[in-house]
Amino acid sequence: MNRKEIARHYANAIVKLVVYIVVYVVVAAVVHWLIVYLLPTMFHIDVKPYEGYVNVLLALAFGYLIVSAFADVIYWAMRFRYDHPTARAMRNVFLLIGIGALVAGIAGAIGGGVAGVAVGGFLGIVIGFAVQQVLGQAVAGLFLLLARPFKINDHVNLLGEDGIVNDVAILFTEVIKSDGSKVLIPNNSIIGNKIYLLPKQQPQQQQQQQQK
Repeated sequence: MNRKEIARHYANAIVKLVVYIVVYVVVAAVVHWLIVYLLPTMFHIDVKPYEGYVNVLLALAFGYLIVSAFADVIYWAMRFRYDHPTARAMRNVFLLIGIGALVAGIAGAIGGGVAGVAVGGFLGIVIGFAVQQVLGQAVAGLFLLLARPFKINDHVNLLGEDGIVNDVAILFTEVIKSDGSKVLIPNNSIIGNKIYLLPKQQPQQQQQQQQK
């Protein structure tokens, strides 16, 4: 994909992000007007006690769309300098962080005041512990993609696993061994350990090893 196509996708991602934000503000304003002014005045229906629940649903729905659109902006911005796996890893990291912040923020808003801050902070800690290992693997995968100690099709030995690198994803590095079996190695286990870059195997050697 050339830079012109990347720039077009990047501009579209920014437009989508702005549209989601504007639509959310407009919808929230319309819902507030309906609940506070229109329904009680014209139809004598009092649903003000439920306005908070409606706002929470709106925040969850549009919040996810906005966070996802922002992650797409990060992805296409990264594509100007990096390849798809690196940009995808960065996008997923921002998506995870954004969703965690969204849930913690909504929980804090529901509680209100000091209680809201306490609830939001507690939920943020819980989410942080829950996704600690996943985020650790994601960050490690991002470091591997940026530092590039090895590339796709390199012959490596990682944590005692000898084979050809087939994929470097955000959570795992996939290595295909000589017998054809696939090994998924957690990225956070690779960081901090020795990485052996071995001479590339010739096709005849690979066939001989597979026959054995």
